[in-house]
Amino acid sequence: MKTVLIIGVGQFGSHIAKRMAELRCEVMAVDLNEDRINEILPYVTNARIGDSTNEDFLRSLGVDNYDVCIVALGGLFQSSLETTSLLSELGAKQIISRATNDVQMKFLLRNGADEVVYPEKQMALRIATKYASDSILDFIQLDNNYSIYEMKVPKEWYGKTLSQIDVRKKYKVNILTVKRKREVFIPSFDTVMQTDDIVFAIGEIRDIQRCFRI
Repeated sequence: MKTVLIIGVGQFGSHIAKRMAELRCEVMAVDLNEDRINEILPYVTNARIGDSTNEDFLRSLGVDNYDVCIVALGGLFQSSLETTSLLSELGAKQIISRATNDVQMKFLLRNGADEVVYPEKQMALRIATKYASDSILDFIQLDNNYSIYEMKVPKEWYGKTLSQIDVRKKYKVNILTVKRKREVFIPSFDTVMQTDDIVFAIGEIRDIQRCFRI
């Protein structure tokens, strides 16, 4: 069971807090706004009203005892930056901070964040990629190069085995799983592609586009 400190329980932070609580994490929620704390309290292990830019207040939380500290202050960048820096100075084990643009991300990484989440950009990329083609059903970005795509199988694949299609050699794309009606399975080289099959493929976007004729 992981212990998590979440600083800032606006819309973004509260979603994280509730989900982590559902996953049986011990969650401490912190916010300056009393109403937000009252709203989140039924869902988390504990909650406190306080200013995360105050070193004495942060120290009183024992930040070095938490497995993960998440700074979800979002629009309050100065407070987010100060909080991130203080958490680092106080010995937090792992710091995840939220950014709303690339400049903020760079500053947070330079001032103690181990990882920066950029929900607006990540959601924009996901939506843009998903709706750019009827063949793409979903999209998960892994890094700047590789992503996992949920794809409709092209008609040219129907009745052919994966070894015949050989997308790994031709396009540098790997097929991870196949979804056939209600069944999801890991395919073998002799798996025959059928009408309405959906595959989960990993690769770079240009290779995916060539492979699936997008």
